[in-house]
Order: sequence, then structure tokens, then C-alpha cells
Amino acid sequence: MVAAAGLSQTAAAPNTADASPVREYPAQGTIASAAMPAQGAVSYSSVTQLNDLLSRIENISKATQSDLAQLRVERWKTDGATKRQALADVDSIQRNLQNALPEMIGILHSSPEDLPATFKLYRNMDALYDVMGGLVESAGAFGPKDDFQGLSNDLSGFESSRKQLAERLEALAGAKEQEIVRLRTELKKAEAAAPSAAPPKKIIVDDTEPEKKPAAKKPATKKKATATKPTATTPAPNATQNPSPQAKPQ
Repeated sequence: MVAAAGLSQTAAAPNTADASPVREYPAQGTIASAAMPAQGAVSYSSVTQLNDLLSRIENISKATQSDLAQLRVERWKTDGATKRQALADVDSIQRNLQNALPEMIGILHSSPEDLPATFKLYRNMDALYDVMGGLVESAGAFGPKDDFQGLSNDLSGFESSRKQLAERLEALAGAKEQEIVRLRTELKKAEAAAPSAAPPKKIIVDDTEPEKKPAAKKPATKKKATATKPTATTPAPNATQNPSPQAKPQ
């Protein structure tokens, strides 16, 4: 029997006081698409179909929670290990129906054609169906007829909703694929219709610094020797021109 612990991964923390072993079921995860931007216009028929499906799932959830609350697993005619496993399955299913499932439904109400969110809900419904199937089998084998009948009706409701959700998921995936093909075709047409522009001219910039050449030396100029003119000397006065008078004898 598949375990139910994975159903409550997005719900409240499990009760640590319960010492019964709980096996993991990798059905849940954080809804990454919750932070996605709002989608475009959605058709009225798509929204109506989704609202009917979600409303049906919510009604099944309420009926299942009521039937689980009325179970008296401790009175089943079986061993203690089977009872503990059944109680763990009941607890996990209830937490999922009260926390994880409403969160997923709320996201789809705000984004009706969110493909990842739709897939998350489908995985959750698939996990619920598996765990409910094991619980119904145990109730039919060890419990009273009333317990089995109520849970069996709930299981049929989950199975029907799961199939409808799978059909919607397939339709959404096909529509998304057609949209991608259309957008690619329009893009190719726009590229072909665009005028071909001349290729841009390449400008090569040489930013290498040229080598500096050594400065040419100026030839040494010879200085012209300046001839020194002799200085003119004034001739001494001729002594013969003015003879001094001689002294007469007495």
C-alpha cells in the first residue's frame, strides 16, 4: 500500500507525537508557478470548464473529510501495525485536503490556464487517489460496511475528477504548443519582410603608441674669429721742434 505522508508536504507539519512509521510519497512540492505573472485573456468556455471541475473537487474534498472523521480505525479487526498505518494515512489525507489542495485550487482560480499549476494539481489528485485506494481496501477488509461504502464513493469521485483534470491538462498543452508554432511562423515572416540593411562599416582604430625617434642632433657651428684692430698710439712730441734755450756764459 502506497504511503500517505507525501500528501501533507505542503500542509502543516506532521504530528511528532505519532510514533508510527510514515513512508514518503513524492507527490507534492512548492508551487513555483504561484509567483508567475498574470496570464492573458482566457476564453469563457475554458474558465467555465475549470470552475465546474474545481467545484466538483471541493465537494469531494468536503465529503471525504466528513467520512474520514467518522472512521473508527481502532475498532477494525486487524493487527496494530495495520491500524497505525491506516491512521497515518487518514491524518495525511486530511492535512492535504485542508491545506495543500485549497492552495492549488486558489492559484488556478487566479490563473485558469497556468500549465504548471494545473500539472501540480493533477499530481496531487493522483497521490490522493493512490492513498485513498489503500485506505478503502483496508476499510473493506477490516472495517464495518458503512466505513467502506463512504470511502469508496469518495474514491470514485477522486478518480473521475483526476481523469477530467488529465484531459484538461492535455488540451492546455496542445494549445500552448500551437501558440508557440504560430509565434515562430509570424517571427520568420517578419524577419523575411524586413528590408535588408547594408552591413555596417568597420572602423579599425589603431591605438598602438608609435615609437619615439631620437631627436636629431644639430651640427656644431664654428664661431668666426673676430680680428682685433690695433689701437692707435699718439706719437710723442718731437724734441727737435722746440729746442730748449741754452744758458749763456757769463
